[in-house]
Amino acid sequence: MSIGLTEEHRDLRDAVRAFATRHITEEALRTTADADKETLPGHWNGLAAQGLLGLHLPEEAGGAGYGLVELAVVTEELGRAMAPGPFLPTVLASTVLNAAGHRTYLAPLAAGTTVGAVGLGAGTLALNRADDGTVTVTGTSEPVVGGHLADVFVLPAADGGRTRWIVLPRAAVDTEDLRSHDLTRRSSRVTARPVPVPAADLLAVDEQTPRDLAAALFAAEASGIADRCVATAAGYARVREQFGRRIGQFQGVKHRCARMLAQAEQARASAWDAARAAGPGGTEDPREASLAAAVAGAVGVDAAFTAAKDCVQVLGGIGFTWEHDAHLALRRAQTLRLTLGPSAAWRRRVARLALDGVRRTLGVELPPEAETVREDIRAELREAAALDGKERLTHLADHGYTAPHLPAPWGKDAGPVTQLVIAQELQAAGLTPVDMIIGGWVVPTLIAHGDTAQQERFLTPSLRGDIVWCQLFSEPGAGSDLAGLTTRAEKTDGGWRITGQKVWTSMARDAHWGVLLARTDTAVPKHKGISYFLLDMTSPGLDIRPLRQITGDAEFNEVFLDEVFVPDELLVGAPGDGWKLARTTLANERVALSHDSVGSGAETLLETAAASGGLDDEQLTVLGGHLCDAQSGAVLALRTTLRTVSGQQPGAEASIAKLLGVEHQQQVWETCMEWQGTASLSGEGRRHDTTWMFLNGRCLSIAGGTTEVQLNIIGERLLGLPRDPEPTPKG
Repeated sequence: MSIGLTEEHRDLRDAVRAFATRHITEEALRTTADADKETLPGHWNGLAAQGLLGLHLPEEAGGAGYGLVELAVVTEELGRAMAPGPFLPTVLASTVLNAAGHRTYLAPLAAGTTVGAVGLGAGTLALNRADDGTVTVTGTSEPVVGGHLADVFVLPAADGGRTRWIVLPRAAVDTEDLRSHDLTRRSSRVTARPVPVPAADLLAVDEQTPRDLAAALFAAEASGIADRCVATAAGYARVREQFGRRIGQFQGVKHRCARMLAQAEQARASAWDAARAAGPGGTEDPREASLAAAVAGAVGVDAAFTAAKDCVQVLGGIGFTWEHDAHLALRRAQTLRLTLGPSAAWRRRVARLALDGVRRTLGVELPPEAETVREDIRAELREAAALDGKERLTHLADHGYTAPHLPAPWGKDAGPVTQLVIAQELQAAGLTPVDMIIGGWVVPTLIAHGDTAQQERFLTPSLRGDIVWCQLFSEPGAGSDLAGLTTRAEKTDGGWRITGQKVWTSMARDAHWGVLLARTDTAVPKHKGISYFLLDMTSPGLDIRPLRQITGDAEFNEVFLDEVFVPDELLVGAPGDGWKLARTTLANERVALSHDSVGSGAETLLETAAASGGLDDEQLTVLGGHLCDAQSGAVLALRTTLRTVSGQQPGAEASIAKLLGVEHQQQVWETCMEWQGTASLSGEGRRHDTTWMFLNGRCLSIAGGTTEVQLNIIGERLLGLPRDPEPTPKG
């Protein structure tokens, strides 16, 4: 996995990874860590020769003319390798200077003949302006990462009531090399006593810009560090045995590793979006780029720090030894985190920008072939727009718009690009096709596995909205463990007699038909003895009882089946195919994209905050944290969409987004209720108010696979950790 999504970015990643494998060995890392004094690492000239120090700089300045995303790809890979030396400080310096239009040092920084460093804390540095217009700087900076080797410093200094960024060559200042927490990239303090600052070295840049650029690049390196920690921990958990089992089989370890991966993906997504927003063509609104950078500053570096701590924990005693590299990752992650500034401060910045109305607009730049289908789609939709009510829905369904991803004649056989064009045009025309809800799962299953008679009977009416479906899978004793279901289907003349109980069935009282799993063979392993039926919800022997939930509503139902007859023609596939059908996934899945980085819950929280007349720092920090989760979740979804559009297989983002999105929604509504205080305790109120949403949100981490099951899936399928042990047979 990588920050970059395109083939070119993957090629760049692979080239840097190969370079790091050859040159940044464990011996090289240890030599740097154990040295009394930091020196340029042996791979430095190689970085310059590969053009990696100037990748992001314009060609006229000695660079390669690429952007910040390409630089972030390289920075992530070198972070994964824990590359010693001043790569990050140097490219950050050249990035800031380039943004300020200061060209003096760009070519030597790109060539590696000059080393740069950026200080993010002014300390006591301050500008003094004389009557004749000359400017001097005095004071001492806070620690500057990479300062041991820097030839030129980019530093903040107080200038009246604001911060001004200045350039100082090493020869003009005194430096104090510090005994550094990060043993592989060391820090210094810079003292000026006093030093003249030419007008050209007073950078013409907004005072927030260098910090935003630092947040983006720090998050990129943090993504690599987090990924290294995940790989180290999971690799150890796959082979280390304790208590007669590999430790990755214990859910305490497995779930820790899964959450490490989730945080690493969050860091990667936020770093990518910050680099994308700040780079060429990113956004026309600098405040939007600053918002993306603030999310990276809040999320990215903290993810590496947490992953590094968890890595030591998974490794156990060996992780606490000097000889293991885990502490080097921990030291670097902590150095990045403290140098960039408290994550709480970045979260507050996110909150303030959002309260000022700044939003991160997310979108996909579609390839040229998108326009070749757009006019045909518009023409069909103009016909639909001229109709009303049921006629409109039928027209949309019959022309493939209910589910465009399905093959013709039921859909439009639309690939990812066409699906996005259709979504755009439907929105522009104000048209909404039938929402099949459960039918959206049933229809593709019947297309893939149903016979001709079943397809002719059910598909078109479902797409038109004439048939409403429910799903009868879960049972009181078989929720997450679906294969443990006990509802029995016994063969009889012309069909099957089904007896059992289903639970948590949404829409059972409204549905015309249901899809039902029942056990048809008890003599085979439990996954193989299940069959898939279509059930008429008016069948004799069917008893539907509303199941009231904690909101007071009764959206779910218990369904009791007492020898309900289902004819043979309503068995889908062959007996025993039920598990395969239940797990059906389409090769051409729906592609969707939200253009808003703030969900409904977070928007409600913003409205509550705006109405409160002001938030204290603690509330701003909480609000910013929720907004970071909302935006990073939206970016994860965007990355999944972009992978699909480009023909790639989905990455880890989809699984991670589901896990994090559920927890985000629950936390947001809890905070909304807390901020409304006792006013939220006056009753459950109307449907979808804050209190109702808080209560309803508790089902999100249960329905569709519990959070614990999701963590198992992430740990086992994405990290290769051993599966949970099979249950011990009873008796």
